[in-house]
Amino acid sequence: MSHPLQFAVFGHPIAHSVSPQIHQAFAQQFGIALDYRAIDAAPDAFVDAIGHFFHEEQGRGANVTMPHKAAAFALADERTPAAARAGTANVLTRLPNGRLSAHNTDGAAMVRDLTDRHGLDLRGHDALLLGAGGAACAVAWSLIDAGVQTLTIVNRSPESADALADAIGEPARARTRYWEDLAGIGSFDLIVNATSAGTLGHALNLPFSLAASRATCYDLGYGKSAFGFLAWARVAGARYAYDGLGMLVEQAADAFELWHGRRPDTEPVYQSLCVQMA
Repeated sequence: MSHPLQFAVFGHPIAHSVSPQIHQAFAQQFGIALDYRAIDAAPDAFVDAIGHFFHEEQGRGANVTMPHKAAAFALADERTPAAARAGTANVLTRLPNGRLSAHNTDGAAMVRDLTDRHGLDLRGHDALLLGAGGAACAVAWSLIDAGVQTLTIVNRSPESADALADAIGEPARARTRYWEDLAGIGSFDLIVNATSAGTLGHALNLPFSLAASRATCYDLGYGKSAFGFLAWARVAGARYAYDGLGMLVEQAADAFELWHGRRPDTEPVYQSLCVQMA
């Protein structure tokens, strides 16, 4: 009897992850047997944990979440253009020759969730991106690709925001501002929270003036980690406030297709998780 294919999600912390549930649901759509588990690896143990998984356990693929996305990119042997552009990876795949390939599907997954699932046309939007870490880098490029008019990047460490804007290289569209100036930079019709504040249990204390009257607010986190930002968005008068659960399902589908060559139907899995988390 053949053993199930080995897959995993690496993070720290990771106990809250619903990625194993999502991938099992996708596998059931095609009658695929797989072993997909969550592996908690502290930053100083991540490289060894990845090596053990792919080489000793013959793992086929891994999802990677905070705080390991930059490390996953660095250790890969090959990198897709999207990963190279972002400088981070959320998916690692073991190729037939044993080499590791890094992918980044975060930005494309978020845009697909906003446009296909929630019906938002991003063209012409003035967008504010809070954060400049691993997920933010992927999201920034995809928002530019999707046609936002301007992208203002604000991060508590301004150097990271400046580096991201410089990499995009379109100063008329992608710019940075200081976190302490948030109260005076005007309003935006798309606000994306890509900080780790919610996951770490910290409050952002954002000024309500940031949200335009018909604003869409989007948190890359989901569940409890998104509660604070979404509550702020509603009080600020945003028209829509979404968490990143749909993005999580979409990037999982991208990884699943990379690994199995088949595209799962994401909507029933997304709806099931919404009911579960309500």
